[in-house]
Amino acid sequence: MKKIIFATSNEGKMKEIRMILDGCGCEVLSLKEAGIRVDIEENGTTFEENAVIKVKAIRPLTDAIVLADDSGLEVDWLGKAPGVYSARYMGEDTSYEIKNQAIIDQLEGVEGADRSARFVCVIAASLPDGSILTTRGTIEGEIAKTPAGAGGFGYDPIVYVPEFGMTTAELSAEAKNEVSHRGKGLRAMKAKLAENGWI
Repeated sequence: MKKIIFATSNEGKMKEIRMILDGCGCEVLSLKEAGIRVDIEENGTTFEENAVIKVKAIRPLTDAIVLADDSGLEVDWLGKAPGVYSARYMGEDTSYEIKNQAIIDQLEGVEGADRSARFVCVIAASLPDGSILTTRGTIEGEIAKTPAGAGGFGYDPIVYVPEFGMTTAELSAEAKNEVSHRGKGLRAMKAKLAENGWI
């Protein structure tokens, strides 16, 4: 069976990834499960650059298909911050509870469409022949005035999606995978890999 190694050790993320890639005919492994330990410096200025940096760092260590994502939250009122720095926003060890509240606080008095925000996810693939593919998925929403929901992780409790009338943390795992930035990016990548005969 072919293998796909996804460049993450985040269990929550791996759960989502496996659900979305289900039926691709490949064994989907995290870095840890593949026995790969590598320190990757994500110093790109775009989601695309960071995702490609990750797959290129892992390419020499395996002959499997390597996938990586770089994702984050863009808040228009904050000049698209935290953006590529979403994970490191306010320091890597700062809890998302604190980060989420800080974003809400910065939007105090900001109303309606001015609270617009989106989750962005870029998926990069490094294929055994050395070629690189990328796809991008987004989910549009707005910053909620109070966090809500216990599902998902990270900034999910503060991104309110008007079409569903709830935050992404309140969506069921199945519904979230259908509409999430990562779900869209991964399904597009799954289609690209299938189109090119890799899976």
